[in-house]
Amino acid sequence: MEGADHAVLERLAQGNADYEAKFGHIFIVCATGKSAAEMLALLEARMPNDPKTEVMVAAEEQIKITRIRLKKLLV
Repeated sequence: MEGADHAVLERLAQGNADYEAKFGHIFIVCATGKSAAEMLALLEARMPNDPKTEVMVAAEEQIKITRIRLKKLLV
């Protein structure tokens, strides 16, 4: 996110607030290797999801994050 365009960061902040208001939990995405613009695009793409679909997508993202963290611990 370092060096990201200010407008993108503002849209991410608003998108995160909108996401939490809609789904009742924070937006989770495996951010490794992604730019702020890519994360914004993912957030915007997931906003139309219904809650059941979105919780499954969020769970998959959490699995990705956990795998990365475990690999770092084992190296």
